[in-house]
Amino acid sequence: MDQITLGDVSVTRVKEYYGTVEMDPATFFPESPDGSWDEHRDWLAPDFWNPETGEVVAALQTWLLRSGGRTILVDTGVGNHKDRPYAPVWSRRDTDFLDNLAAAGVQPEDVDLVVNTHLHIDHVGWNTRLDGRTWVPTFPNATYLMTQRDFDFWNPANGHQPLLGRGNQNVFEDSVAPVHEAGLTHLWDDTYRIDENLALELAPGHTPGSSVLTLDSGGDRALFVGDLVHTALQIVEPETNSCFCENPVESRATRHKLLGRAADGNALLFPAHLGGHGAAEVVRDGAKFAVKDWAGFARIS
Repeated sequence: MDQITLGDVSVTRVKEYYGTVEMDPATFFPESPDGSWDEHRDWLAPDFWNPETGEVVAALQTWLLRSGGRTILVDTGVGNHKDRPYAPVWSRRDTDFLDNLAAAGVQPEDVDLVVNTHLHIDHVGWNTRLDGRTWVPTFPNATYLMTQRDFDFWNPANGHQPLLGRGNQNVFEDSVAPVHEAGLTHLWDDTYRIDENLALELAPGHTPGSSVLTLDSGGDRALFVGDLVHTALQIVEPETNSCFCENPVESRATRHKLLGRAADGNALLFPAHLGGHGAAEVVRDGAKFAVKDWAGFARIS
């Protein structure tokens, strides 16, 4: 398995899926500057974009952290057997994610914490698994950390009308509510300290309760930014939002802030969906940013 060590924390990439998301760049990232994908073709293809098919390429992966004697999962992908009528690419999948997790030395019962950076369809799926006809927590001994703001926003009982529309249909009911009803969630706001190495803070824009996990250990730093950076193009074109950002203005501001922190603090940037080497070293490039180098993970395939 792919693994690097940052201070006293080990970080392992656990793959669920890598390939097309069945959307072209103009649809997925409608704000990307004209010609920008072609301009950066030499490094966007093939890890983040397939010019031959015209489709965006992305990874579904969970970051497995071992810190302070605990086993921590950051985001849990799409999951298996989930009915997603308005997101067919993610509907009723059957992947070997749990086998990949086992190959990294972790059984579901071993997980102590699950961090959901936000509550979109592709970040909470493995929170639960199907047991007969019932959705049950996949990680029965874990505490699931979610922001109060996202929990309230995506709870259908509150009647919010998200930009995503019906794209998140069934997600709260089958991937969030069951772990909450089992008493396994901790809903936090503003900031949350996990241990001496790891902390969570709000990073709103993509969703109202989007969050970033910060790592600071032994002189090493990292930012796990969820979907505030959804594709590598957004590093060099930080004004570019995805079509799924609930608050575009706030999303741009938060992205600039996080990229600046990564560049100025020499923090490795871990977006949720980057293929290739999965994470990047970022530097400032005028008012924008650039990729200095990629992380030490093998390229995903």
